[in-house]
Amino acid sequence: MQGLMMQQPLLVASLLTHAERHHGEQEIVSRRVEGDIHRYRYRDFAQRARRMANALAGLGIEPGERVGTLAWNGYRHMELYFAVSGSGSVLHTLNPRLHVDQLAYIIEHAEDRVVFFDLTFLPLIESVAPRVRSPKVFVAMTDRAHMPRDHGLSATLLCYEDIVDGHSDAFDWPLLDENSASSLCYTSGTTGNPKGVLYSHRSTLLHTYAAALPDSLNCSARDVILPVVPMFHVNAWGLPYIACMVGAKLVFPGPALDGKSLHELIENEQVTLSAGVPTVWQGLLAHVDAITGSFSSMKRTIIGGAPCPTAMTTAFQARYGIDVVHAWGMTELSPVGTICSFKAHQVSLPVVERYALQAKQGRPVFGMDMKIVDLEGEALPWDGAATGDLLVRGHWVTREYFGSDDAPPLRDGWFPTGDVARIDPDGFMQITDRSKDVIKSGGEWISSTDIENIAYLHPEVTTAVCIAARHPKWDERPLLLIVKKPGSALVPNELLTFFDGRLAKWWKPDAVVFVDSVPLGATGKVLKNRLRDQFGDYYLSA
Repeated sequence: MQGLMMQQPLLVASLLTHAERHHGEQEIVSRRVEGDIHRYRYRDFAQRARRMANALAGLGIEPGERVGTLAWNGYRHMELYFAVSGSGSVLHTLNPRLHVDQLAYIIEHAEDRVVFFDLTFLPLIESVAPRVRSPKVFVAMTDRAHMPRDHGLSATLLCYEDIVDGHSDAFDWPLLDENSASSLCYTSGTTGNPKGVLYSHRSTLLHTYAAALPDSLNCSARDVILPVVPMFHVNAWGLPYIACMVGAKLVFPGPALDGKSLHELIENEQVTLSAGVPTVWQGLLAHVDAITGSFSSMKRTIIGGAPCPTAMTTAFQARYGIDVVHAWGMTELSPVGTICSFKAHQVSLPVVERYALQAKQGRPVFGMDMKIVDLEGEALPWDGAATGDLLVRGHWVTREYFGSDDAPPLRDGWFPTGDVARIDPDGFMQITDRSKDVIKSGGEWISSTDIENIAYLHPEVTTAVCIAARHPKWDERPLLLIVKKPGSALVPNELLTFFDGRLAKWWKPDAVVFVDSVPLGATGKVLKNRLRDQFGDYYLSA
């Protein structure tokens, strides 16, 4: 016997319809590329998204075709999120931090029909355009007064505000198949060409429900959300969709992601929740420390993209009273995989134990499952000690890559993340390394992440990166690369002594190298492959 319930497809446009109908007065605030602050309401946003949907039809964009965006976090980008997907086309967010060759490859591979871009990226568009056969139409995301007078594009260049103003807001969102594609994001491509992950309306809506839950990102209509994590990468961790679902105020930072700009925006708009990668928060904390400042409204921050050092958690929580929620995910996971949210019996743990727990990436929400396996693929115990390859499956996990001739990556229905992890008896997962970054010394594994976390505890360390360096006796040994705080007189032996008693002696790095900076990838992650290329023979040449 079948149930007697209504059947309504899970569609991206339904989030916008809900926001307009039930939270129409809620505000969206954006710091624009043009330099000013823009404000409007959800109802204005919904109206303009419908205008843009009509404009896309006017440009000849058909259902299923890809529409590229090369833009910061702002209200126009938000309008495209819903106008493109809601009308049946596919939103393809392009990462401007990728190399121009990778961008050209991605645009060609996705066969983007049109690309919308913020004025900041005009030089990048001018470099990319001659390398691609399509698109033939580019749209500058600005008004007529700020349109570039001179540009090197042979393709058609349109003005965003002109095409919005030129169309009616009378548009009925089509009733799509919920399994049809809604958006497309490519991996950062640190090795080989980037791979496309094609999300569906259904997977996006289920991800939105799960990510908004109290034990996930814990979002509500009472929140003021500042997504620092970019909209050009895995949908800003779902926050634009979540905000519409719950009716939260949104604050978009635009291109200004330095500590001073972010702090001013957080204070002026009374932000309660933000999300970003550790490298961004380092800049924010450094600024607030330098001005002896504070946070008057911030309640919590979501930190992901790379392991969050305990020192950063301590700074936010002990110094400023801001709860840190450690999260883990991937482009292939839409991206949320696990959230480090306490269970009831963990809330009253001693502070040191709670900080140790918060260093873990956390537990899956319903809709995600995970396991760790050994080299033979056998499941390992959740004892907090065994480490193995991390595999996941769930409602918003990719099963294959877009337009790929390679075999699907799944192993017996599970997606191999490329991470090495351990899971404790409470189900809390902790990444110990990327499989390609793990250090194999004398036949035993050493976690570079654990070494980095200890280094971050030293008050004179700004950035710590541990890599595997080839060794004549032990095959590989950990080498620690450090960016010191300005004016620091820290020397290698002092830092190495700092490790004594904090980890197994044989895990302790053999050497410390001070560097001025470390290379960062398109999503703010440290490019360890480049550092291995540069320092991988350090012990062989010593």
